[in-house]
Amino acid sequence: MSENDVTKYLDSMSDEELNQLFTESISKAYEEQYAQNVSAQLSMMNQEQLIQALNMALDTFSEEQCAKYYDEVLEFSKSNYEDNLTKLGYADLDKPSTINLYSSTFADKEAVKKAIDDYNDQADELSGISYTDYVGLIMSSVTTIIDAITYILIAFIAVSLIVSSIMIGVITLISVQERTKEIGILRAIGASKRNVSSMFNAETVIIGFISGLLGIIITYILCIFINIILHNVTGIQTLNANLPLPIAITLIIISVLLTLLAGIIPSRSAAKKDPVVALRTE
Repeated sequence: MSENDVTKYLDSMSDEELNQLFTESISKAYEEQYAQNVSAQLSMMNQEQLIQALNMALDTFSEEQCAKYYDEVLEFSKSNYEDNLTKLGYADLDKPSTINLYSSTFADKEAVKKAIDDYNDQADELSGISYTDYVGLIMSSVTTIIDAITYILIAFIAVSLIVSSIMIGVITLISVQERTKEIGILRAIGASKRNVSSMFNAETVIIGFISGLLGIIITYILCIFINIILHNVTGIQTLNANLPLPIAITLIIISVLLTLLAGIIPSRSAAKKDPVVALRTE
């Protein structure tokens, strides 16, 4: 408000109204100053002195003052009997709010989960048991990450296999070109086209078998050092990286098949060579 508005407002008030307004402002200022002084004095007293002072003051309070003190000054906790029991850890076994189950093995966890699922299948919606399988959630996340990494590794391996198969085919084709005279001699002494083709196929099979076997041997050697590192880093002696024997045999068979497929075209090219032309090659 501007000064003129304040002046007009005061001029419009009577002497009694001005006296009452002045009295109320002085009383409020005095009460605030008095409250500050009392609060400063009370802050210097310990708890026993405060209790003693309150007991002495209660004898001088009237019923109206006690009621006002009860309504405006005292502060009461909103907690109740049940909440206090819950905070203290009390639980009624007949009416549990939650149940925590801890299994020592994954097999036990699956057994507990199956028992709860069987019960939920027979119970109605209100009587069903809702649960959270924290280990299952963690394992699901870990499995998703491992699957993603596995797919990436499979893509790299597929590219490597394709490149290696092409290289084996190229090497076999170069070998056919360099051994043209040998092919002509074999055909001249009675070897059939099938015999020539089988010779080169046998070579590619041997290459695939040896390369697959070397890869398996290197893998087993690396597993020894990887397990030592895992045991020292994690402290879990049962955590091991290993290559099962059936998988190792399967990998060797895959290596042989890939090299055999890569050598089919060069072996057929060698079998189709004319022996007369081959013998003329120096």
